[in-house]
Amino acid sequence: MYCQECQQRPATLHFTKIINGEKNEVHLCEQCAKEKGDFIPGSNSFSIHNLLSGLLDFEQSLGGSSTQTREKHPGKCPKCGLTYHQFTKVGRFGCAQCYETFESKLSPIFKRIHGGNTSHSGKVPKRIGSDLLERKKIEQLKHHLKKLIDQEEFEEAAKVRDEIRAYEKRLDGGS
Repeated sequence: MYCQECQQRPATLHFTKIINGEKNEVHLCEQCAKEKGDFIPGSNSFSIHNLLSGLLDFEQSLGGSSTQTREKHPGKCPKCGLTYHQFTKVGRFGCAQCYETFESKLSPIFKRIHGGNTSHSGKVPKRIGSDLLERKKIEQLKHHLKKLIDQEEFEEAAKVRDEIRAYEKRLDGGS
């Protein structure tokens, strides 16, 4: 597929815009995309780092003022001294502690990117993963139980509690 602008170079950037339910696809080469420059908001460059950097700092692109954004960002990492602003520019954390320091900023981004999931679940082989799957199910049920208790739905919570006990009994009996 060739670039829709110049009709000479192969299209390497493919954008889909949906405005008022009308889908519009644009296929451009990198050179024409740089010249147009309006396809990625807040970015004049098409490097993947700039794209992700814009995603990580999405509050500014939503119209939040810079002082509001700065107040919401955690300070510095106590171990390496990296700030969230530096992280959005560099695209890498300085140490493992940064994940915990900036967790409040990362969780909403991960939820948005991963469709609501914030923890890695991965795949488990069925032959050897039955215990692991049951432990995962127990964790999910405990989380659901906590929500039910918070909502004061005690009858439903009792059913979930009994289900958790049954899973735990099966797990202990199988070991």
